[in-house]
Amino acid sequence: MKSPSNDFQRSMRFALIFGVTFMGIALMISGCAKSIPSSEPLLPLTPASTDSNAGTWKMIVLTGPTQITVAAPAVASDPGYQAELTSILNEQGHLTDSERSLITYWSGSGVLRWNEILRNLVAANDLPPEPVNGTYPAPDPNNPFDIPTYPFSNPPYAARAYSYVSIAQYDALKAAWYYKFLYNRAQPFQNNTKIQLLMSATGLPSYPSEDAVEAGVNSTLLAKLFPTGINLISNTASEQQEAVLLSGKASSSDWTAGFALGQAVATAFLARANNDGMKSAAGNPAEWAQLAANATAQGQIPWISQETPPRPPMLPLFGQVQAWMLSPSNVSNLLAPPPPSTSSPQMQQEAAAVKSAVENITRDQLATVYKWNDGANSVTPPGHWNAIAVPYISNAKFSEVRAARTLALVNMALHDSAIECWYTKYNYFNPRPSQLDPSIKVLIPLPNFPSYVSGHSEFSAAASDVLDYVFPSNGGYFDAQAQEAAMSRLYGGIHYPSDIKYGLTQGKQVGDFTVNFAKADGAN
Repeated sequence: MKSPSNDFQRSMRFALIFGVTFMGIALMISGCAKSIPSSEPLLPLTPASTDSNAGTWKMIVLTGPTQITVAAPAVASDPGYQAELTSILNEQGHLTDSERSLITYWSGSGVLRWNEILRNLVAANDLPPEPVNGTYPAPDPNNPFDIPTYPFSNPPYAARAYSYVSIAQYDALKAAWYYKFLYNRAQPFQNNTKIQLLMSATGLPSYPSEDAVEAGVNSTLLAKLFPTGINLISNTASEQQEAVLLSGKASSSDWTAGFALGQAVATAFLARANNDGMKSAAGNPAEWAQLAANATAQGQIPWISQETPPRPPMLPLFGQVQAWMLSPSNVSNLLAPPPPSTSSPQMQQEAAAVKSAVENITRDQLATVYKWNDGANSVTPPGHWNAIAVPYISNAKFSEVRAARTLALVNMALHDSAIECWYTKYNYFNPRPSQLDPSIKVLIPLPNFPSYVSGHSEFSAAASDVLDYVFPSNGGYFDAQAQEAAMSRLYGGIHYPSDIKYGLTQGKQVGDFTVNFAKADGAN
């Protein structure tokens, strides 16, 4: 690990040589944070297509590719640009081993690498707050470093985070593609044949840099979503910058234009996020009590927290957060039918089925329970489906903009399924099996929210629906994974059969909204 002084010297050397204004140098060099953990192997980025028409693909939040203006670059003969090329050539003459490792690390898809980093951030923050004097203090976004730290990246929070980052990245890259093919600036190694290209050739114009767009979007959004990870996030962006410039893939002006574009798009998404309803999703004690009173008034046993002391329900108003593809009327219209009455013979039979599943579990079923646990300190169920998608995207040799499209579609469906699922859960406020029958021994920690419908089932059906569309030849695999994820919750003793059945049905219905969007987005 380099000392802070060495980090500072390297940052300043790069800023001076390439004439680049690094974002927040003071943030990048604080402590010994390092942004290259043990990482997923990614194939070198060799896209099968440049997707040159991606600037015309349908936007999701932006009004069009020119909503953010990117000025024309200097001509290749411009002395300033020629000085940028000379700087690259000079730096390539004395690359260190660590710099070569950095280039290798970023030689795969930056879209997929940032997704891995996002999943790591979710897992690092997915830990419920501990009780203090018999109560549970809530993480405070205004004081993120307090105890408990902010955020608690539970499944709904994580689904929203994955969606904002991936969709913003996708809109930004579509805008970048528009300007790339408008200005058509050749890459540095093409404008100076002495420069080596140390990453795979993509066949793309270099201005604005797609890598810089990714860094601009991710560093801006992730710093807001995971403020306690600011050092890691800013270090990662600066190291991607260093790798790309040293590799000969982009010049400093390519990077500056791309980074500014990414930041501007991220800012537009932050404006949406600031008013999407998330701030009130936790509810308050009066609202929590009313949910229980509503269930009791309907003759049902209301859900109660099984933790000691009882923990407040997890984000009971998340069902009112703004969706991507669903309107509020869509959310209400997709509400699953009521679960079996808590006093009915059918509910008794379902609880008995849960107990039997747990008591007669096989070794393979137990392995399935653990595989799909996705509990505390995990990437959460939405992150699990991101991890499933990544190797298929990589193996398909998608361009960066098409890779971003796939993750955007998957995470739109996951976010919307979280909204639909939470809307259903808190509409019915149905107790968990072990609440109705305390003799049921759960095999994994019990989630702190109502039972009906199963979140794993809904998330998985929505994500597999989108992946079936993007990778039709692998549809059987995704469907099988969704079924396995759903059944794992029965085997683990935390969901009734009806939770699973209607969670799968509802998730597929939600996923279809995203698939229908994708069919008409111009990318096919």
